[in-house]
Amino acid sequence: MNQLTSSKSGSLKGTITVPGDKSISHRSLIMGAMAVGESTVTGLLEGEDVLGTAAALRELGADIYKDDYGNWHIHGVGIGGLNQPQKPLDMGNSGTGVRLLMGLVATHPITATFTGDESLCSRPMKRVTIPLTDFGAQFSGNEVGTLPITVKGANMPMPISYKLPVASAQVKSAIMLAGLNTPGITTVIETIPTRDHSERIFKYFGVPIQIEGDNIHVTGQVELKARNMAVPADPSSASFLIVAALITEGSDILISNVGINPARTGLFKTLIEMGGDIKFENERQECGEDVADIRVKFSNLKGITVPPERAPSMIDEYPILCIAATCATGKTVMRGIEELRVKESDRIAIMVNGLKSCGVTVEEHDDGMTVSNSVAYGNEAIKTSLDHRIAMSFLVLGLCAEKPVTIDDGSVIETSFPGFVELMNSVGARIYP
Repeated sequence: MNQLTSSKSGSLKGTITVPGDKSISHRSLIMGAMAVGESTVTGLLEGEDVLGTAAALRELGADIYKDDYGNWHIHGVGIGGLNQPQKPLDMGNSGTGVRLLMGLVATHPITATFTGDESLCSRPMKRVTIPLTDFGAQFSGNEVGTLPITVKGANMPMPISYKLPVASAQVKSAIMLAGLNTPGITTVIETIPTRDHSERIFKYFGVPIQIEGDNIHVTGQVELKARNMAVPADPSSASFLIVAALITEGSDILISNVGINPARTGLFKTLIEMGGDIKFENERQECGEDVADIRVKFSNLKGITVPPERAPSMIDEYPILCIAATCATGKTVMRGIEELRVKESDRIAIMVNGLKSCGVTVEEHDDGMTVSNSVAYGNEAIKTSLDHRIAMSFLVLGLCAEKPVTIDDGSVIETSFPGFVELMNSVGARIYP
């Protein structure tokens, strides 16, 4: 166990860069592996989740390595060229990695076993395996549909048309990736928009893709040519610095090169509606993604009711929004977010319990929570349930709490935000073992 403690700090100041976007990092490795030739990726998130995807793709035949300058090189196998792995693919804690790679493997004539850590092995996979079965893939494992799962890819995959029953970019992307090695046109019907990184990177790599209203059409079995990618900074990671600056008096920070894909900026919109002083500077587009530098200053926040339809664009950011809500006058109501119960942990229950243990007034709902303005009094050991976003959120709370906040295990932070503690402390935070 690697306990970490944060305590009340002075103002946060400085210009910083957070690690690369996790969602785009996973997809850049996968698309590079499916292309013919050598792709180069700069800014790749080197967290455990993404490195696990790189390791799995090596087992599937791609040559992936990092050079002395920090750039990543991918020599792809081409569509249909995946190799039979010689050992189980251990995806650690990465739900994105395992679901996307299941989709990729499902339409290749190989067999692969996917496993992961205790947390990942408790998370639902039927939402992915059910549509992938329609392609002709076969899945074997336990009755509840959790890892470990063995995938026997289809010898002659058939294109499908599938309407998503839940808003999930991971499920959508798994189907789209399965469509890459499927003849004809695969269609995903998405009635509630989710993050569109897969659509953007498919276009960037030259995949024939058409978007007509709610329908996403992918034409399979075309040759993809290698491309160079620059991964922007992860807006989900930036959110911890943004909230930290908003709630710490006198703060003024600039976060460089952050992805501002409209499907990912729900938290930014919410914080601005709460009165947050957040400005987007030097807006531009790189490799098909919208990017900007974000300046954030301390603000007097007010509670709001977050529109439930905004949830898909900020589903990973509700834990850190709870911290902002603690410091906002009035109540902040968050509903329509039951998806949080099947993330790395039951994020609704874990956040509610942790906030209560710090003296925060919070009400749990089946589909969310309501957080009231409170003076946080700290806690000796918040249980994070091996959830990186829970861990970072409570460390941010410690910056404005009356007493230090301690989390039971900070090692899990490395899955998505390597160097989090060092970066926070570099702008004035006080986080220590």
